[in-house]
Amino acid sequence: MRIGIITLLLLVAPSLALAQAAANEGAPAKDAPKGAAKGKAKEAVAKVNGVVVPQARLDFMLQQQAARGAPDNDQTRAMVREELVNREVIAQEAAKSGIAKSAEVQNQLDLARQEIIVGAYVRDWMRKHPVSDADIQKEYDKARSQTGDKEYKARHILTETEDQAKDMIAQLKKGAKFDELATKNSKDPGTKERGGDLDWNVPGVFDKQFSDAMMKLEKGKYTEAPVQTRFGYHVIQLDDVRPVKFPALADVKPRIQQQLVQAKIEELVRGLRAKAKVE
Repeated sequence: MRIGIITLLLLVAPSLALAQAAANEGAPAKDAPKGAAKGKAKEAVAKVNGVVVPQARLDFMLQQQAARGAPDNDQTRAMVREELVNREVIAQEAAKSGIAKSAEVQNQLDLARQEIIVGAYVRDWMRKHPVSDADIQKEYDKARSQTGDKEYKARHILTETEDQAKDMIAQLKKGAKFDELATKNSKDPGTKERGGDLDWNVPGVFDKQFSDAMMKLEKGKYTEAPVQTRFGYHVIQLDDVRPVKFPALADVKPRIQQQLVQAKIEELVRGLRAKAKVE
């Protein structure tokens, strides 16, 4: 079930977030292609062996191309028309060969049909349950409060046992260099080659035991007792502290919006799944 939700989010959430962002700013998400259908059927764009290739099909493909950034001009329209004609030629030949009736093709058609219906339902549901500017502001304020007003540049040595961490501390007290000990002894593969350097981070990214100990340190000092977390035992050195540079709401609004859209879709799926009888 999780894989399906993730796939759905990848297909639906980004476009929904962008559409909502444009709507909130009073502009359409995408201009409709020139000549798009307006309430009544249009004549065919081509006939292949007497079979009509409808205008609606071309309009739909133009919408897809526009979503990918392609211009709506005569060249694009000609390319789309050629693609539709080529597809119809091949589809007719496939029908003659009987391959369209094969189990493999039928299974793929069933999945494609289901995906289209599911995507349409989720998009419609999101239009009726949009992410508001107030929702975005609330999430932004929450993230800002959790971040705090300072960020820390620290390094650490991770060991498997408390005794190993105590030995690192003893060597530091004898004059050993922290970065050299980290490179030789740390069990953290992501930082050991950098002398244990964790770069700049806000406390919230670390386990509470780690961040609590780090924030108590003075610049240039290290913990004189091992700090235990779920990863093992740490010796932590604080290199520097600076005011946090929190991004403006305008800079992160699209990302927050997409996250909230994804959360809404996950909530929708969980609710529907809870009501369903799955055997």
